[in-house]
Amino acid sequence: MESIQPSTSKPDTKLSTVDKLRMLLDITNKISRSTDLEEVLNLIMDTLSSILPFDAAGIYVIEQNADPDNPYIFRSKVIRGYEISFELVEPKLRMGEGFIGHVAQTGEPIISPDVSTDERYFAARKRTRSEMVAPIISNDRVIGAFDLESDDLDAYDEDDLSVLLLLASHVAIIIEKAKLQEQAIEKKRIEAQLEIARQVQLELLPNHDPEFQNFDISAYIFPTEEVSGDYYDWVKIFEDQIGIIVADAVGKGIPAALLMSFLRASLRAGVQIGYAPHIAMSKVNNLLWDSTEDHQFITAIYGILDGTNRTFVFTNAGHNPPLLINSDGSYRYVEYGNVPLGMFKDAQYHQHFIRFDRGQVMVIYTDGLTEAANEAGEEFGQERFAQSIIRSMQFPAKQMIDTIRKDVADFTQRKFLDDDGTLFIVKAI
Repeated sequence: MESIQPSTSKPDTKLSTVDKLRMLLDITNKISRSTDLEEVLNLIMDTLSSILPFDAAGIYVIEQNADPDNPYIFRSKVIRGYEISFELVEPKLRMGEGFIGHVAQTGEPIISPDVSTDERYFAARKRTRSEMVAPIISNDRVIGAFDLESDDLDAYDEDDLSVLLLLASHVAIIIEKAKLQEQAIEKKRIEAQLEIARQVQLELLPNHDPEFQNFDISAYIFPTEEVSGDYYDWVKIFEDQIGIIVADAVGKGIPAALLMSFLRASLRAGVQIGYAPHIAMSKVNNLLWDSTEDHQFITAIYGILDGTNRTFVFTNAGHNPPLLINSDGSYRYVEYGNVPLGMFKDAQYHQHFIRFDRGQVMVIYTDGLTEAANEAGEEFGQERFAQSIIRSMQFPAKQMIDTIRKDVADFTQRKFLDDDGTLFIVKAI
């Protein structure tokens, strides 16, 4: 394959250092007007030969590598005068190998008047006789190398190196500015994704509390700064029966929101068919197992509340145990449950039964509330959570939520939780 030659020829006469610095200033003025990294680096390379003679040149950056045996790789941002190959775009050098690897490791520049006598030389180009490499340094850290090669022996001196080091310092600024710009773009992209996820999450939630015989019911998701995977829902089955679901998907953002969308559609389909809670959970579990990644799962409680018989028949798939409080203030966490949804194929789920007396309160919740921590790292905890509910039992369910929300905020001294917290309160009246 033909070599790509520099766009300008070598100067006929050797320029003075003052002339080189004057031309360098002109180059830096030009490149300061652009924010496009590729455009700037190409401009540098296209005008460089008017200051420093070269037959081949490259600007290489150091990037993280997934291989633990070779944690860093050198990747070319722009090259001139080489035969194009994968080895040039991504040199197979380790730290300390070749001129580039040595400069990257030590942070010290190299002038080699005769590469054939230098054991550090890595032959990437047969015609090269002399070479000069300068480190690209940002915040006292080597982030790359600027390499010039010549077909002539002893083509570079200390004055040339001074010019190249000055230019390398400008390249470092350009690279860091480009990284900051990429980070800003990525931040905007993530913010847009989070807003989409938040809208998905809000669309999944009921727009009002159910009105249901013999029970006062209210639910709420405590907000976080990030979109998490909490979800609750209620579905009317018959006039005296509603299905209740509270769930928490692993992860945050769009993946968690999509998991919840999947769960909502699957469970609502199960309600329409008439599945009992444990059968519905088994069906959803296998659908999740077949359709999601290994690390994705959901904890959930799904049950049917019967207003006539004052009963709640439910299945717990790895979720926090419901809290059941008696009218006298005594309470217990109903510690029955099976594995989370989507974790194991053909997992078996069981049904459990609660019969309500007048004045009893059942609270289904997610761990964003009990694990909410203050600045000292102390969690709100199950005991403090239960006492907060007991103190508010004389209020309607919706007002109970307001009281509990205030207790959590007073404890954490924070406006937002680290993780979404969901409350679903069922109060027998």
